[in-house]
Amino acid sequence: MQSWYNIFPKNTGLSIYVWIIFCLLPFYFIFRSSSAMEIIFGIIMILIFFVAYRLSFISKGWLVYLWVGIEMAISIGMTLFYGYVYFALFLAFFIGNIQSRIGYFTLYVVHLLTTIIAVSLSFFTQNDLFFAQFPFIIISVIGVILLPFNTYNRNKREKLEGQLEDANNRISQLMVMEERQRIARDLHDTLGQKLSLIGLKSDLARKLIEINPDSAKVELSDINQTARTALKEVREMVSDMRGAKLEDEMIHVHQILKAAEMEFIFEGNAKLRNTPLYVENVVSMCLKEAVTNIIKHSQATICRVSIHESPAELQILVQDNGVGISNINEPPKGHGLRGMRERLEFVNGSLDIVTSEGTILDIRVPNIVLANEQGGLK
Repeated sequence: MQSWYNIFPKNTGLSIYVWIIFCLLPFYFIFRSSSAMEIIFGIIMILIFFVAYRLSFISKGWLVYLWVGIEMAISIGMTLFYGYVYFALFLAFFIGNIQSRIGYFTLYVVHLLTTIIAVSLSFFTQNDLFFAQFPFIIISVIGVILLPFNTYNRNKREKLEGQLEDANNRISQLMVMEERQRIARDLHDTLGQKLSLIGLKSDLARKLIEINPDSAKVELSDINQTARTALKEVREMVSDMRGAKLEDEMIHVHQILKAAEMEFIFEGNAKLRNTPLYVENVVSMCLKEAVTNIIKHSQATICRVSIHESPAELQILVQDNGVGISNINEPPKGHGLRGMRERLEFVNGSLDIVTSEGTILDIRVPNIVLANEQGGLK
């Protein structure tokens, strides 16, 4: 069940002000009555309905069906005696929140039949006012038919999305644990053996330094070389952990687009040859940010990624068929375009945005950085 304070339905296609009008309208129908007893009786029925409606949100088990039964009886009475049929919409929304499948379909069928019967009988018992609101009555009956399905499916989708988010968080935690274990194994394999060797050779050199100085010098040279080798391996391992390969990022992009039920089209080769690792890391982060923005904001159904690498530059085009960006110069908060531009500036890259039947992000990075690295600028 939803919380008791969700008295007014959300995302039903009607504004909250419309629901407030539905709450006030019954008083208009009641005060049209000529008898004071009818007015008092109608006001009591309205108050009982909203009390039962609130209690139905916070109750559990058979009490829920008790309050719903009371609400149905009041809704039928208001339709037959006062010509007010719109309480049926409140019931239709609430029935969509029933989690039990059997309870949901049972209440749905009962509510639909009683509403149709009450409306049909009212055409013979009510005055001209009931006929004057005939179009709105038809809309209300359609709402009674469709609103429970819409609410039920929306709640089910939100529940599945919550379960998917929990599963993704759990996967992320497992990935972190696995990465920690991998780093621990790599550090043990990289440093453990060499540090043990350095320790043994240090003890041997200490013993030989007076007996055989030449052999001690050889051992010290081996210690120095082993230490340099260990330092080089640690640097390579840290560099691999820091760098994000574009080829690996494309696999991740494909997975998240598939999870978002979005068609993915890829052109080009993600295995770069002329681009240094640092630049590849930057463009991989930019690609991840771009695809994340498409999933969150574009409402697109297709995402196309094109990679073009030449000796002069690397170009990545990320295109979608979504709603586009309303203001390119001042992008909405959270789109991350400014962060992408700041990353690309470090490698003399650029980001251009084209809006045409969607959005195209044009990422360009010159490969001249590779020449600088080869020349010794690291």
